[in-house]
Amino acid sequence: MVQNMTLEEQKEVAINRYVDLMRIKSYETGENKELEYQIKVAKVKLASFGIDYSELEF
Repeated sequence: MVQNMTLEEQKEVAINRYVDLMRIKSYETGENKELEYQIKVAKVKLASFGIDYSELEF
């Protein structure tokens, strides 16, 4: 049985995804276009939820 996630659960997943991506970025030593794209997508998703992600940036 598949359960639908609540809005709060969706927001938590989006925040965790962004934090994970930023953690990866902090250790990245070269240019990674895919990582940068994924971060942009995560920011758009957070913004669509009305979440200010500026405090989550490294």
